[in-house]
Amino acid sequence: MIIKFIYFPLSLHNYKESSSSFEVILYLSYFESRLLANFDNFNDILEKLEFCEKLGIKNVILEPKNNIIAIPLELKSKIRLETKINTLYRINLRLNNSEDFKRRIKHFNNFSDILSIESLNKEVQLRAARDSRVDIVSFSNSELIKTLTPGVISLIKQNNSFLEFSLAPLMVKNKVNQSKNLRNLYRFIQLALKSKVNCIISGNFDDMYDFRHPRALISICYSLLGVPLDRAKKIFKINPISLLERVNRRNTNDFEPQVRLIKGGET
Repeated sequence: MIIKFIYFPLSLHNYKESSSSFEVILYLSYFESRLLANFDNFNDILEKLEFCEKLGIKNVILEPKNNIIAIPLELKSKIRLETKINTLYRINLRLNNSEDFKRRIKHFNNFSDILSIESLNKEVQLRAARDSRVDIVSFSNSELIKTLTPGVISLIKQNNSFLEFSLAPLMVKNKVNQSKNLRNLYRFIQLALKSKVNCIISGNFDDMYDFRHPRALISICYSLLGVPLDRAKKIFKINPISLLERVNRRNTNDFEPQVRLIKGGET
């Protein structure tokens, strides 16, 4: 199956282009749902995408390391011309308290990319889980994951948004910490599976040489984290598509036209 997103710049309030549109064609293949890059350094973006291409990764969701809240369309177009990888985009907000959440979330009322929230503050987690502007509530490091509660999971499920875990904590060099991280990941991923919440598992690796093809990450989920193989494949292939469809539905309520989703035949 091919899934095609057609972006119309006229519908994006923070872009200056007024005539052309571009397509992102997503082959129904596995995703790396969180690839960090320095968006002030175009070579850093290209280097990481080239490495992913060598690994055979077809779909990548890029996230800027620097505090960017809107990725210019011209940069997206430039990236698209330089790589064969299908690139989508997300912004992650690290928030300290509820006032911080309320102050910053208002800038994302008409947001065309994926929005994720990270916070050690339980009230922020609950607000993010309730807010329709938030696509992902992320628990992607060893400190965050310990704060996850069944209440947050339940709200994420009710809002049909996504809970995110990351395998990056398994790459720490300290074996004691690695073992603790593995136990915590196992515990909370099992909790998520039992709740049947929408779930994303990303690599989220900072070091390029830790990058793995999603098939390798599926193997880790199956062999070390107790995720059934069919569920693991869904997490890395189907769930990212569902996430993008959620973003598409949200945007079509605000703009005409915004993003048109076309499903094609087998490939």
